[in-house]
Amino acid sequence: MRDRYAGREKPVAAAKTCLIVDDSRVIRKVSSKIAISLGYVAIEAENGEEALARCKKAMPDLVLTDWNMPEMDGIAFVQKLRAIPTPKEPVVVFCTSNGEAKDIHDGIAAGADDYIVKPFDEAALKAKLEKLGRG
Repeated sequence: MRDRYAGREKPVAAAKTCLIVDDSRVIRKVSSKIAISLGYVAIEAENGEEALARCKKAMPDLVLTDWNMPEMDGIAFVQKLRAIPTPKEPVVVFCTSNGEAKDIHDGIAAGADDYIVKPFDEAALKAKLEKLGRG
């Protein structure tokens, strides 16, 4: 059988991207490490405005966002993100210390797919993403 890519590079599958939105550099680095371990290319933003600009340039496959941030909080970011027309909507997970039932309801109502309360570890985030089909 003849190799149809003889002399050319074989096409590479597009890498899955994960946008991590948090005003804490430490949380972004820890979350990036977890995302990379799950096979994602990690992209970081320190607030909702920066994250929205990144999403308008290239929509990620997965978004992990904090709630409490300067410039634009997580709720406003998720609402604006969901208003962007895109052929592939990202899975959005709130990663926040706001853990009351009302907070979880408000986060899902804003357009998030799921919610994980800080502090979380790699196993908890992996389990959450596997449940969403993104692990």
